[in-house]
Amino acid sequence: MTLDTSRLGDWGALPFFATTLPRIEAALAAETRTILPPADQVFTALEMTQPRAVRVVILGQDPYPTPGHAHGLAFSVNPEVMPLPRSLANIYRELRDDTGSAPPNGDLRPWARQGVLLLNTALTVPAGAAGGHVKLGWTELARQVLGQLSARPRAFLLWGRHAQQLGHAASGDGHLWIESAHPSPLSARRGFFGSRPFSRINAWLAARGEPEIRWS
Repeated sequence: MTLDTSRLGDWGALPFFATTLPRIEAALAAETRTILPPADQVFTALEMTQPRAVRVVILGQDPYPTPGHAHGLAFSVNPEVMPLPRSLANIYRELRDDTGSAPPNGDLRPWARQGVLLLNTALTVPAGAAGGHVKLGWTELARQVLGQLSARPRAFLLWGRHAQQLGHAASGDGHLWIESAHPSPLSARRGFFGSRPFSRINAWLAARGEPEIRWS
């Protein structure tokens, strides 16, 4: 399986694409299960939000394993998907409590267009097998992306231990770090609900003289 890297822009200079991606592509070519998301959507998060545009980073784990859901952005689903995945439904519940409203569907591309990098730490998953590709080597890409984003202050929204362990691959001063429990139904009541991350990010951006994110 060959993945299209022609639309990566400045991200394409990361060493990962020359050193690690060929091995991942070989593993994907040997995969007998359906791979999600579709090949032309695997790098959507990077294609939509170039390094210079990134203002906020939200780290996810791996794509939704249900066919028709994942389209290359962490936590996001295609706009026709209903009901929403439970983690996303909890994100929207917190967003409504925090800001008063939420988007009309689960498509988070409007966030990506405003500089919110919605990056999964594994970019593919076998259909029906959550976590099935977490050991392929995708984590190295996430580390390199976060390292590149260390150069100037950004807001990092890290939900759950997995994101928190990896998120600090970003270094440097002046970042906003927001860490809480994951929005999964298994953990959302252990610190995700009530964390008010969206208004906190906008307050931080406003204090820096930057436009706020239009979350809804």
